[in-house]
Amino acid sequence: MRVTERPKAFLEVSGISAGYNRVPIVRDVSVQVGLGEIILIMGPNGAGKSTLVKSIIGELPAITGSVRLDGVDLTPMGEEDRVGHGIGYVPQVRDVFPPLTVQENIEMGGYAYKGKDLKEREEEVYTLFPQLTRSKKRAARTLSGGERKMLGIARALMTRPRLLILDEPTANLAPLIAEKVLQGIVAVGANAGRAVLLIEQRVSLGLEVASWGYILTDGQLKMEGSAEELRAIPDLGKLFLGRGNAGPLVSGATGK
Repeated sequence: MRVTERPKAFLEVSGISAGYNRVPIVRDVSVQVGLGEIILIMGPNGAGKSTLVKSIIGELPAITGSVRLDGVDLTPMGEEDRVGHGIGYVPQVRDVFPPLTVQENIEMGGYAYKGKDLKEREEEVYTLFPQLTRSKKRAARTLSGGERKMLGIARALMTRPRLLILDEPTANLAPLIAEKVLQGIVAVGANAGRAVLLIEQRVSLGLEVASWGYILTDGQLKMEGSAEELRAIPDLGKLFLGRGNAGPLVSGATGK
């Protein structure tokens, strides 16, 4: 069924420009994610995807524009305060502590909690990722790539975020493992009523789990549309190289 209506925005990024030393890498970008949605950000290397994410989580300050979560303006807040308002983030690298055990990594994700509350959160993530239960005492560095990524997601879920941001979760994973990781994201994200923002280079896999997508090129929003509509574009790859038509190629998809 074609996606034509989206839920109310839980994350609302409006006209964000961000970069380094006040030099913008992303310019006037707006994206929205509703509860229960998985939204895919696509684009070639150097398009500004990671810079956009850093501006959302507070690692980079916005030059212009705003970031709102559930109606609260997060723009002037730092990273820690944004986590407190419900943002969970899983980076592409350094998503786990390799020398620590699985259990210790989980506990690090819940460092702010104690006693019964901590135990309840641990039980929640082990229920979502039962394969980690069997590896509690193993060092994270001994896990497979897919298991490490699941552990990184589990750590982020210890804060019970309403918005989960994942930066290239399938990087360096074999295709079958990558598919399992993305399907797992559906289970821990949209199916649980969270808003999920997914940055992914494997576009075809990403569009299988996402309901809406945004394409960034050269730091600007090139196009957005439902996953179904974007999958139907025959020259989607050309858009990544900046040679595609920037107009509305299919019904509902909008060029920028």
